[in-house]
Amino acid sequence: MVKKEIIAMLLAGGQGSRLGVLTKKSAKPAVLFGGKYRIIDFSLSNCANSGIDTVGVLTQYQPLKLNNHIGIGKPWDMDRMNGGVTILSPFMKEDSGEWYKGTANAISQNIDFIDKQAPRYVIILSGDHIYKMNYSDMLAFHRKNNAEATISVINVPYEEASRYGIMSTDEQGRIYEFQEKPANPKSTLASMGVYIFTWEVLREYLIIDDQKEGSDHDFGKDIIPAMLADGRRMFAYRFNGYWKDVGTIQAYWEANMDLVKRVPEFNLYDPEWKIYTPNPVKPPHYVAPGGSVKTSVVAEGCMIYGKVRNSVLFPGVVVEKDALIENSIVMSNSHIGEGSVLDRCIIGEGATVGKNVRIGEGENIPNEDKPNLYNSGITVVGEGAVIPDDTVMGKNVMIDMYVSAEDFCSGTIPSGASVYKGGECE
Repeated sequence: MVKKEIIAMLLAGGQGSRLGVLTKKSAKPAVLFGGKYRIIDFSLSNCANSGIDTVGVLTQYQPLKLNNHIGIGKPWDMDRMNGGVTILSPFMKEDSGEWYKGTANAISQNIDFIDKQAPRYVIILSGDHIYKMNYSDMLAFHRKNNAEATISVINVPYEEASRYGIMSTDEQGRIYEFQEKPANPKSTLASMGVYIFTWEVLREYLIIDDQKEGSDHDFGKDIIPAMLADGRRMFAYRFNGYWKDVGTIQAYWEANMDLVKRVPEFNLYDPEWKIYTPNPVKPPHYVAPGGSVKTSVVAEGCMIYGKVRNSVLFPGVVVEKDALIENSIVMSNSHIGEGSVLDRCIIGEGATVGKNVRIGEGENIPNEDKPNLYNSGITVVGEGAVIPDDTVMGKNVMIDMYVSAEDFCSGTIPSGASVYKGGECE
């Protein structure tokens, strides 16, 4: 077997509960993004563009869509005998079987897989971030510093620093202090969840942590603090490009809107750094004589008879005559009825919005059932839902997957309300 200098372990098993109905039947890395892709395409494409040809994808929650999407790795040139992409799900061992208990435990349960590749280095990635990054530059930095762990960091505004793991470094970039989501941050260098470890060192810490009672078995909470306490050579690699953790409805919406704005650092049209995906080819999109599209991302196979403004449309979307879509994300094969007006909403795959429907009107009232998820004025319609004609819908509304006209108790859904499949009317 040819030994690998570096392999990637891509953590893609997260439930993504803060994305609400978008991840009800799908892992967060499998959520559609940017009119053509799924979120995991970015990390996989970074690996392909960085020359990393061996990737273990660790799945757990609702993996079906993700597994089907990745397949044998052909779009990322990873359908190969030596290396390639491997789906790693929790499995039964000789005496027991268990779910991944944390990010570190997920890697620990797959030590045998890594050992078989015999790499000198391992890069740990998250499957739910939107960014383009050359991991080979980070590896060169790791080698140059004779590091045992290198953590990619990005400068964030001080008021946002408490959401992240925060690194304090000396002039050479060596980490001397780490704070996990601190109330009073001592730095603004936030961990991006991208780590390079020298494998023999990480292997030792994983085995020790796995046997610790009370451990969260997490890189940020356990492995990194333990290595720092032992005085290991740990360095921060500063990243200056575009990076977004799309773990909330608002962040997901913002990242899609950044594409519409053509944020300079976030260029998906760069031929030198392509984002690959197995998305099936559809016919070119069509704009009818009465239709128009301005400042939007529109994928193949769409048919536009109405107006689209500042929005992202995935393949196969139909926008009927006199409909207006603004500041919204409409996922694959959805149908927007004649005369409907949509503003600041996310429409799930295969959803049907009837005629003369209005979505996004009224006050910005947080959702009654899940105020922590739906609170930024964005209304979310689940996959396969059917919205009846003439429905008027407010902000922060949640429409469950596969609801039908019978599930709507009223033609007016106020801001902050929810409609559930099979729900009872009062």
